[in-house]
Amino acid sequence: MSDEEVAVEVQNRIMIKVGDVDIDLTGSAKDIDSIMQKRIREESWSNALSSIRSAREIAIAAARRAAEESGLPERGAAFQTLCNNNNLTRKPDQVLAAIQYLREVEGVHDSPPRVLEDLFIDAGMEPPGNLSLYLNRLRERRFIEYPGSDENRKNRYAVLTTEGRSHLDNRSRE
Repeated sequence: MSDEEVAVEVQNRIMIKVGDVDIDLTGSAKDIDSIMQKRIREESWSNALSSIRSAREIAIAAARRAAEESGLPERGAAFQTLCNNNNLTRKPDQVLAAIQYLREVEGVHDSPPRVLEDLFIDAGMEPPGNLSLYLNRLRERRFIEYPGSDENRKNRYAVLTTEGRSHLDNRSRE
């Protein structure tokens, strides 16, 4: 058998099941892409995406309720454990971790300085003296940013940037 006689056929497969929508496609990448584009334009795809969003929100709410009902550590203890386990001993790192904790664990997206200070107090940790100064320095280092429109450009809406997450990851490895 010569090199010209060898034919390799690559098959791709995508399987998606959401609720009563079941998609199982096999074929070339071009064929699958064409079929997926058609499915995306259909009403059933929008319903499937809506079902995914709803299921995710329900699961998150149920997890929060279960955590509260099961007596998992209070927020202060959980935040203190996070800082201790990840070697976050410097105040700027702790402030960065507090922002991430409030957003990702507690789902708090509007966290004025008093909310951050309350988290430190709940954890039995000394709150930063001048929180606005810490936040401004973190922004200067591009560890946090303020998403959205100009009216959201306040410390209370701060989110971690990729650099901020990377910084916390590096600190936790030390």
